[in-house]
Amino acid sequence: MEFLYEYGLFLAKTATFVIAIAAIILISVAAAVKPKSKKGEIEIDDLSEQLDDLKNNFIESTLSKKALKAHHKAQKNEAKKITDEESKPRLYVIDFNGSMDAHEVDSLREEITAIISIADPKQDKVLVRLESGGGVVHGYGLAASQLQRLKDKGIHLCVSIDKVAASGGYMMACVADEIVAAPFAIVGSIGVIAQIPNFNKILKKNDVDFEQITAGEFKRTLTLFGENTDKAREKFKDEIEQTHDLFKQFVSSQRPSLDINLVATGEHWFATQAMDKGLVDKIQTSDDTLLSHQNERQIYKVHYKIKKSLSDKFAIGLSNTVNKTGISLVSRFKGLNP
Repeated sequence: MEFLYEYGLFLAKTATFVIAIAAIILISVAAAVKPKSKKGEIEIDDLSEQLDDLKNNFIESTLSKKALKAHHKAQKNEAKKITDEESKPRLYVIDFNGSMDAHEVDSLREEITAIISIADPKQDKVLVRLESGGGVVHGYGLAASQLQRLKDKGIHLCVSIDKVAASGGYMMACVADEIVAAPFAIVGSIGVIAQIPNFNKILKKNDVDFEQITAGEFKRTLTLFGENTDKAREKFKDEIEQTHDLFKQFVSSQRPSLDINLVATGEHWFATQAMDKGLVDKIQTSDDTLLSHQNERQIYKVHYKIKKSLSDKFAIGLSNTVNKTGISLVSRFKGLNP
């Protein structure tokens, strides 16, 4: 039995190795082909229908037959009053879960373009459910600019924060006409941070030279491997201060009633505290915000989905197959071990 176990384990390793080599070859071939730009499509979910289904399912499970009959009758009478459902104003919902590099802005710009192309500024609104602890300045600056496009078109924008909108996340949120947040959501952090390790002492200790050639006095300030100077540190700090000043100016332009020197210290607060400082307009979860619009608006969730290429799908499928095959074979032959 020990032989069978060892033999089975050998087969499992061999199969995994062969599949991995095949995957590398196929991915290399795919990479050699000129890549095509990835295309996506806008997906629309009817949140009004989902909320109605949830409500009706609960009602049918809890009401007595007599009460349920009366409810259905009332629904029919209400339906007769609504001659044209499409005439109801709309609420378009976007979810933005931001990462450090804010790459989600690629989808955000498509979603906002789609909404702008069909929304009626006089009656339609947009709700952005925002979750982000911030990240790179240029990425979140672009994300905030995308939200500004809605404002420029006269479309009312509400940003809802359930967990966190800090730093770059708040840069986006402050663009809104209204900011609502759950009580314990983290808000603020209007500040800038940059940090970099330096390995120069380790290189010197091991007699490793580092050469860096630049044109322009401040083409590089702080460096990973070179010896940093006080002049470079001062320049780097000056750049950070400039970025912070731009951040403060931007927030002030969006929410002029704020005492910017009070809130732009880099601190963050829970929403209930942030409301007292003027960073938030209303304490409410995104769920309750949606429910508050349920009766008066038709609610649609807008999502831009990037289509995966055949090579992407194959790579993902192959990776899953390799993992499952290896685990399955090892598990089977382990079972033969006495």
